[in-house]
Amino acid sequence: MAKNISEKIDDLKAGVEWFYSDDFKLEVASEKYKAMTELAKEIEKDLAELKNEIKVIEEDFSK
Repeated sequence: MAKNISEKIDDLKAGVEWFYSDDFKLEVASEKYKAMTELAKEIEKDLAELKNEIKVIEEDFSK
């Protein structure tokens, strides 16, 4: 099942918090950073798509 934007944001927050936690390991940090960067890009894409959907709905209701 695909995650929604809110769940992805929660995952991103948890990933960022990992860098400040006692679980932080330098050996894993690079991969974790790459994964969080990809997740952030995914969230940006999802938000852009949502913005476009909202614009379409606004146009439909303004007619």
